[in-house]
Amino acid sequence: MKIVKLRPSQRVWDRWLAFLEDGAILRLGSREVAAFGLYAGMELSPELLERLSAAARQGRVRDKALDLIAARPLSRKELTDKLTARPRDREKAAAATAEEAAAAADWLEEMGYLDDADYARRVVEHYSARGCGPAKLRDELYRRGVPRDCWDDALAAQEPPEGAIDALLQKKLRGADPSDPRALKRAADALARRGYRWEEIQEGLERYRALSE
Repeated sequence: MKIVKLRPSQRVWDRWLAFLEDGAILRLGSREVAAFGLYAGMELSPELLERLSAAARQGRVRDKALDLIAARPLSRKELTDKLTARPRDREKAAAATAEEAAAAADWLEEMGYLDDADYARRVVEHYSARGCGPAKLRDELYRRGVPRDCWDDALAAQEPPEGAIDALLQKKLRGADPSDPRALKRAADALARRGYRWEEIQEGLERYRALSE
């Protein structure tokens, strides 16, 4: 199979178009063009064409992975799930295989752009700042597919819960009668939804009552 024309894309940066004699078009990155030494008039054996097609496809998966991780931090599982998800728009490129997605994730990890331990710390910091407790933090780490061996270090860096609980009680009970059981229950329920244990909530309510006396 001969490459009859090779030119850069006018629409996509760092994209090259290789026009084959059978009318097919290979969309390649500059790294594939350089790695395979491509040029117009080059003859491609069936084996070389297969390798080139696979490299081009992996390159597109890498580009998509880089775009995803640049848009917002992700866990490895979140990234590979997005890469392998079937596109809703039929005109978009087909989903990556599990092997292609794993290879792209490995590539990003090698470059330091994908790091589950760092991501776990970010998740804990974000939800801690919103006043969430340990149970909520664990739920978020689980939901985002963060490996469990990354949880302990991230959770250990969390501030003690007393300060956040006291601040939330002050906010929820501002202007309320500290002896009103309904107001106390609403505040306790709000803390429970944020992932605090009942023992921590009770201790916080006792501190609040002591300050209110």
